[in-house]
Amino acid sequence: MKKSIDELISLKKILVLDGALATELERAGKNINDSLWSTKILIEDSEAIKKVHLSYLEAGCDIILTSSYQTTIKGLMKRGYTKDEAIEIIKKSFRIANEAKEEYLLKNSVEVEPIIGASIGPYGAFLSDGSEYTGNYEVLDSEMRDFHYEKIKILKDEGVELFACETIPSFREALVIQKICEELEVEYYISFSAKDEYSISDGTSIRECAGNLNGKYLKGIGINCTAPEFLESLIREIKSVYNGNIVVYPNSGEIFDPVSKTWSGNGQCVFDLAENWIRAGANIIGGCCKTTPQDIKKLADSIKNKKIKNLLTSIAL
Repeated sequence: MKKSIDELISLKKILVLDGALATELERAGKNINDSLWSTKILIEDSEAIKKVHLSYLEAGCDIILTSSYQTTIKGLMKRGYTKDEAIEIIKKSFRIANEAKEEYLLKNSVEVEPIIGASIGPYGAFLSDGSEYTGNYEVLDSEMRDFHYEKIKILKDEGVELFACETIPSFREALVIQKICEELEVEYYISFSAKDEYSISDGTSIRECAGNLNGKYLKGIGINCTAPEFLESLIREIKSVYNGNIVVYPNSGEIFDPVSKTWSGNGQCVFDLAENWIRAGANIIGGCCKTTPQDIKKLADSIKNKKIKNLLTSIAL
C-alpha cells in the first residue's frame, strides 16, 4: 500500500532512511572522482546504481534517495551534454530508483511501500570546489533559484513525491529552496550540513534556521553529512523551535577533505548512538558518507527491537 510520508510517520513513528550511495559505488570499484560524482555512474552504468538502491531496500529502508544529488542541467551542460540530454539524465535518476523499488516489491511482501525521495544537492555541489561544505559561494538568489527550480520541476513532473534537499550549507540557499518547493506545491525536507554542535556550515545557528523555516509542504528539518558526535546537540536545538519531523543522517565518522576528495580517520558504527538521537527528538534516521547497507540494517533492526519500542512509548515524538 502506498502512503505519504505523514501517513508513514503516523504508522511507524520512526522512519529509516538509506545510507551512502557514492561511497558504496566506490566500494564496488567505480571511479567517481569526477565533477559529476555519482551522476557519472548513473550515465555509464545505471545498473550499479540500482543495485545500491536494492541493497538499502533489502536492509529495511522506508525511504531511499535518488542519485540526483549532483545531477544538474548546468553541471551536465558544462560537460558537453545538451539541455535535452541533461533533462533525460535527471529523469533517469528517479526511474532507476523506481525500478529498484518495483523489483523489491515483486520479491517482498510489505505492509507499506517505501518512499523515493529526490536528492537535491546545494549549488556548491555543482561548483565541485568544496564550497558545498562552507556555503561560501558568491551567487545571487535569482541564480540559485533558476538552478534549483528547473531540476525540482522536472522531477515533480516525472512523479517524485518527496524532495530531499540535503547537505545545504547556507541558510540563504535554504530559503530559496523553500520558496521553490512551496510554489511548486511539492513535499520536501531541508537538511543542513553542520560545522559544530550548534551551527550549520555557513555559521548560522541551527536554531535560527529551524525557527525561520515553515511552509505547508515542509515535512522535516534536519542535519546530514556531519560528524555523528554533533547530532544530539543539533537535534535538541532544532526541537526547541520546531515541532515537525527531524531528519538526521550523519557520516560514518571519517573525515573528508573536499579539496583532495579523500577520507581519513576511522569510521564507527554511528547507529549505536541512534537511541540518543531518538530521545533528543529525531524520527527519520539514516546514514550519509561511508555508511553501508550493513549499517542501515543494524539501524533498522534496532528500531524494531523492544528497547526502542519502549523508548518510543516513554517520549513524545
